[in-house]
Amino acid sequence: MARVEDWEQWRRPGPGGLCDRQDVTMTLAVMAGAVTITVLVNSMGAFIQGTAPSLGEQLAWAVVLAAPLLFRRRFPATVFVIISVVFIAGQVRQIGDNLAPSIALFLAMYSLGAWGPNRAVARWVRIAVIVAMFGYIGLNMYRALGAPDPDAFDDAAGPLDPVLATALYGIGVNVLFFGAAYVFGNQSWESARRRYELVVQGEQLRRSQADNARQAVVAERVRIARDLHDVVAHHVSVMGVQAAAARRVLDSDPAVASEALSAVETTARTAIDELRGLLGVLRADDERSGSADGSHASTPGLDQISRLAEEARVTGLRVTYAEFGEPRPVPDAVALSAYRVVQEALTNTVKHAGAGMAEIRIRHLRQGLEVEINDDGHGGAGTPHGTGLGLVGMRERVAVHGGDLIVGPRRDGGFQVRARFPLAEPVAA
Repeated sequence: MARVEDWEQWRRPGPGGLCDRQDVTMTLAVMAGAVTITVLVNSMGAFIQGTAPSLGEQLAWAVVLAAPLLFRRRFPATVFVIISVVFIAGQVRQIGDNLAPSIALFLAMYSLGAWGPNRAVARWVRIAVIVAMFGYIGLNMYRALGAPDPDAFDDAAGPLDPVLATALYGIGVNVLFFGAAYVFGNQSWESARRRYELVVQGEQLRRSQADNARQAVVAERVRIARDLHDVVAHHVSVMGVQAAAARRVLDSDPAVASEALSAVETTARTAIDELRGLLGVLRADDERSGSADGSHASTPGLDQISRLAEEARVTGLRVTYAEFGEPRPVPDAVALSAYRVVQEALTNTVKHAGAGMAEIRIRHLRQGLEVEINDDGHGGAGTPHGTGLGLVGMRERVAVHGGDLIVGPRRDGGFQVRARFPLAEPVAA
């Protein structure tokens, strides 16, 4: 497909079978018209030059003038030159009719402008023929008006000199004739170019829409994978720790083992509920999946972060939870991202850090929301530039809202995850 910047070098595609059939029909119609006009002119004796060759020769001229039109779209420059030469030769021979030859010449010139593959050749060939035609017309006028028939202007009654009026009339008619053929041919070519341009741009638009659709699918898959990772990894980690604790004390302390297994059961149910809610959101449309208040039951927020702390405590981790500042409404998307950051940070702490203590701090700032998770582990949550799927997911979630994420070891030991989400400044009452 052509690029938009290449339109000036565009070449019109050659004619197909339909165009060839149309050219055959038109050529036959021009021939039939030329023959008919020749017969009528001879029957009337109204020859344009006063005299004319035999009827048979005139019919031959009519056929020869129209025949090249059969190839007017495939070889437009050659056809135009041939018809121009035959046209002038017919005028020199003083054939009886000028209407049919003029029609053939007009069609040939128009076809060169509309179908000429090389625009420079099409332009200069037409200009050269027009100059030659006007030279021949001027020569004829000079001969005719230089020695006019004494009776030619007996009926002249206008305000202009008859010779001047005749010259202006001849020039005006020919300017209109050749100008119309030139302009209409160019407009036809330009119209074809614009139609092709619309086709190309339509195809580019369809490709762009397809690319956008594919990108949207990929982005949605990434979001689903991130949500599934956050839900599954956290709860499975908690269940793994509790199951290991229950296995160790199953014989020595059945009560503790039972409590641990109960925690595993509770965590499993919570995970199943979140997964079911997440899948329900993915399968249902917005109208059916929303609750009465417009939120999804599967979409946790800031008010459920304390539950994460409770779940982490049952693994034996000492977790403290605190909020600072004056709470204010937070967009659901920001609340969900904050919840997932806390969830992923606690999951990494439980699985990898070997920590005994963790702190969750939520700060409601005037122009933002800050979430901070600290532990006293050995940094198992990852390196400062983390490469794990969990850290990548946290960075993506924070970046979506234009926030900042800091992940790394603390000065006094342990590990810290801090996420800041910018919010619009509240309007004063």
